[in-house]
Amino acid sequence: MTATVETTDTFDSRNPATDELVGTFPVDDEATVRAAVARARAAAEWWAGLGFAARAERLRTWQARIANRSGELAELVHREGGKPIGDAMIEIATAVEHVHWAGANAAKVLGRRKVPAGLIVANMAATVEYVPYGVIGVIGPWNYPVLTPMGSIVYALAAGNAVVFKPSEWTPTVGAWLVRSFAEVVPEHPVLQLVTGAGATGAALTRSGVDKIAFTGSTATGKKIMAACAETLTPVLMECGGKDALIVDADADVDAAATGALWGGMANAGQTCIGIERVYAVDAVYDRFVDALTEKARALRPGEDRTASYGPATMPAQLDIVRRHIEDALARGGRAVVGGVDSVRPPYAYPVVLVDVPEDAAAVREETFGPTLTVSRVATIDEAVERANGTPFGLGAAVYSRSRGERIAARLRCGMVSVNSVLTYAGVGALPFGGVGDSGFGRIHGEDGLREFARARSVTRQRFPAPVDVTRFDRRPWAIKSLGLLVRAVYGRR
Repeated sequence: MTATVETTDTFDSRNPATDELVGTFPVDDEATVRAAVARARAAAEWWAGLGFAARAERLRTWQARIANRSGELAELVHREGGKPIGDAMIEIATAVEHVHWAGANAAKVLGRRKVPAGLIVANMAATVEYVPYGVIGVIGPWNYPVLTPMGSIVYALAAGNAVVFKPSEWTPTVGAWLVRSFAEVVPEHPVLQLVTGAGATGAALTRSGVDKIAFTGSTATGKKIMAACAETLTPVLMECGGKDALIVDADADVDAAATGALWGGMANAGQTCIGIERVYAVDAVYDRFVDALTEKARALRPGEDRTASYGPATMPAQLDIVRRHIEDALARGGRAVVGGVDSVRPPYAYPVVLVDVPEDAAAVREETFGPTLTVSRVATIDEAVERANGTPFGLGAAVYSRSRGERIAARLRCGMVSVNSVLTYAGVGALPFGGVGDSGFGRIHGEDGLREFARARSVTRQRFPAPVDVTRFDRRPWAIKSLGLLVRAVYGRR
């Protein structure tokens, strides 16, 4: 069920729970994608020429448009991806916060600013500014079809770029809604355009002549995109998968940690790149934590109705991975204290909590992307940190501790950490979002996210002639000697 791209010129997007038709879209080929980029090139020049203030005003209008129609958008997210209405509203509210932050802060972050010229060229005035790349290609995911692509789209727009957006083939209707709503507030030029299709359309976008690609998706696909972009030295931003860990310290609020682990691991049917997939609880609280988590997990129920805890798997094939990870964990000696292999009942996966799973199991090493959690007992926080850092991924993490949460967080190899909460960094407009290792590189959100979509341009301007000018062939014979004296006098002292 759900969206499948056929060999014809169109494909259907369907509700993953009911198989209801949500929309039909073209499979855009290379020529179509290149035409969109060509249109974006002219639009980018106009959009950049508006300046920060005018762009911010348009973004504020878009922000209001999305906020005022959030119920309509949430219903669409629910129908196309299966996500509960409440979860869709959380996603949309967070996206609106980023529209607000990017528009309000772009001028301050990217505008021209003075920098010290230093003593060697003290006769110069030095400034740096950040100019837009031009056209950004954004390839978005299906699990958070509003928030995640908007983390690139909005920051790229605020920086002065035009954007060609390819949403996932599983959620194109949501992508079309976003593009259409932006066109309502920026009707003059195609500053934000939509192209639709599956992998071939995404590949066409990477080779279309865009000035940068912002990708969110699996590590394997990210590597293919990087390889394609290397052919033209097109810069890339990679937001790939994760295998995020939660650490529970001996002095943690155990009930709060169990509540956080459950939400972080099973919200959106576990289909969250920064979702919690592994928990390491120290021996002193392990049993209490497992008991609390087990009780809470058994109360969850997936479904399509408005009272369900979470919805179906958006991509049916993901359920095969979830099932394989559960089977492998049990075969290696792990125990299921909630659910088991039979918890995978397409189109749903019911909650699964696994304990005693060895660290080399797929459920610990690979991204599961389903409503499963592995919980491991550790003797010390040192062991917890070592295990948390023990995969190639490094996206997000969480720590529950009353007295040393930030100290533990500082030891984790990841791009983002929440202390005594889960996933909350994603909702802070000023915080950069991104990972290390197999989780990718580059940042969206915050000041780093704005600079990700602009290139630095440095300018020096002569204020007065240099007393000793060494950068000319007819310089005075004593000029270099004077320069040497100056260097030793200024920089030679320890």
